[in-house]
Amino acid sequence: MNTSPPSSPGVEWADGSSVQIGALVPLTRPGWVEAGQHLLAGLELAVREVNDAGGIVGSPLELVVRDTAADPQRAAAAVDELARLGVAALAGEYHSVVARAAAARADALGLPFLCSSAVLDALTEQPTEWVARLCPAQSHGWQIYADFLLGAGHSRIAVAAQPSVYWASGARILRDYLAPRGGTVIELDMGALAPAAVCDELVRHRATTFLLLTGHPEPAVSIVRAVRRDQRLAELMIGAPAGQPEFAEWAALLGGDGAAIPFLRYLPERLSPLGARVRTALHERLGEAPSFVAFEGYDTVTVLADVLRSHGADRAHIAESWPSVAVEGTRGQIQFSRAPGISVWQWAWAAVQVVDRDPAEPDRFRILHVG
Repeated sequence: MNTSPPSSPGVEWADGSSVQIGALVPLTRPGWVEAGQHLLAGLELAVREVNDAGGIVGSPLELVVRDTAADPQRAAAAVDELARLGVAALAGEYHSVVARAAAARADALGLPFLCSSAVLDALTEQPTEWVARLCPAQSHGWQIYADFLLGAGHSRIAVAAQPSVYWASGARILRDYLAPRGGTVIELDMGALAPAAVCDELVRHRATTFLLLTGHPEPAVSIVRAVRRDQRLAELMIGAPAGQPEFAEWAALLGGDGAAIPFLRYLPERLSPLGARVRTALHERLGEAPSFVAFEGYDTVTVLADVLRSHGADRAHIAESWPSVAVEGTRGQIQFSRAPGISVWQWAWAAVQVVDRDPAEPDRFRILHVG
């Protein structure tokens, strides 16, 4: 597909060679395109800044981008191709099932992979030295979300679940965490229920909270519309731990109906000076406020650039460097460790918030809970 420009105006390079990073990003449907665009914006901004500062020991950093389109097989094939092209490392990916396929191939090929945004705990089947991750694991973030629900007085929680390893994992995390604390999780099979039937089931089960463990924009948007228009469910809280309301498309499709739906995002309450500067630059690049996913992209390249400067472009040396990383990112000091139950090198942890869109001003986010 496309690559980022290997050169930057005003910078002269020692020779014509570049240091390449392969980037896996969902840029077409059925992938979550808006998330992919934000992730890519962060990756590209960081590459530009690295090159403006002199690149990697006199050589430009180059991003070689491949569209995964939320397809695990396509992602695995892209990893094979990027490995043959000679990239020093892989970066990116948003969808967990896709990142899992990419991580398996990267591990098999001995290609370092810094995963930006995919949260599935079991990113690889077995512990690996080749893969590291920036975003919090699903169990960490979703348990914080469960604490928010309990604190808000919600104990009868229905989930609209689609068939997927990611959604099944999320439902299991919520059920296992809430059950010992007096909570009940009722799973509704979205493969068998239309939105109107979902409303009937929510009434029948006397749910106080309804969580969207479904794809975006559909069926999530249709479900929200149906629930919002059902007077029997006027007091029901809708939630979306996977973060569907984070992006502008959600507000554009649902307007006020998409507000007051709490979701997870991975940002601190207050950005550092670096984070504030990057937020401004990302806003200019995207033409809208950047999501946390854009910051994840920026931090990914920031980490890899630091590793490349200090350890070179040898793949084995990059993988060996994960435990010694100490890099100031947009959301705090990034270091990797072996977190319990996680098979990859993990930043434990990026800041976690539960936020929603303000019903009075849907473009404004309200912080409801901090983990």
